[in-house]
Amino acid sequence: MSHSFFEGTVYHKRYTPKVHEFTYPFYLLDIDLSLLDRLKNRLFSFEGVNLFSFRSKDHFGQSEDFMENVETLLQKFGLNSSENMHFVTLPRVANFVFNPISVLILFDKNVPTHLFAEVHNYNGGRVVYPVKLTEKDNRSYQGEVMKEMYVSPFLETSGEYRFFLRYDEGKMSLKVDLYEAGEKKLTASFNGSERPFKSMTIAKLFVRHSFLTFWVVTRTLWQSFRLWRKGLTLYAPTKLDQMRRY
Repeated sequence: MSHSFFEGTVYHKRYTPKVHEFTYPFYLLDIDLSLLDRLKNRLFSFEGVNLFSFRSKDHFGQSEDFMENVETLLQKFGLNSSENMHFVTLPRVANFVFNPISVLILFDKNVPTHLFAEVHNYNGGRVVYPVKLTEKDNRSYQGEVMKEMYVSPFLETSGEYRFFLRYDEGKMSLKVDLYEAGEKKLTASFNGSERPFKSMTIAKLFVRHSFLTFWVVTRTLWQSFRLWRKGLTLYAPTKLDQMRRY
């Protein structure tokens, strides 16, 4: 195993009270935590500034040592680290970053057993959801967790997230369904194909998806404006929703 990128598309669909859906190109960085010290090349820096980069302070924990933060997180939920762990996230691009969701995946050999979903909102809030995975079929896995943090001005804080993960050789699929009172409210998914962790890949991704993290923010604002035009109810965050938890 090694670091890689997954390039593909993000799909969102809201089911009620108004149907609203969109798709756009996207990519994610898949970090093999056993090789964290090799997370660098001419166009990528670990804990530094480059065209693409990764910094521990962008994610869970208080330490500047990313693996120490991982260990602390796992201990909090009564788990031990495994030999095979991957962190899937959006890297900094030209030193700018915003990650709506990143996932830490624990494997027993090549079978995913747990997923930790780190979710950020646009109000400075962050929460980490621990998800125990069970096998759905011989290649995909699922798990559920209750929603604890405000994310969208058009969704209540309550509800249940249902995660679906498929992590094949060369491909990855991550889907999250949100249910409120048993009713499916929202689907968000990413499907991507593997790209090697090389400077050439980074250059191509930058050209094809220039300043992707910036567009994550602007696209979200645009979609929020469209939902507001459709007359959806607005919800406000609490003080807890504006804190970085865990």
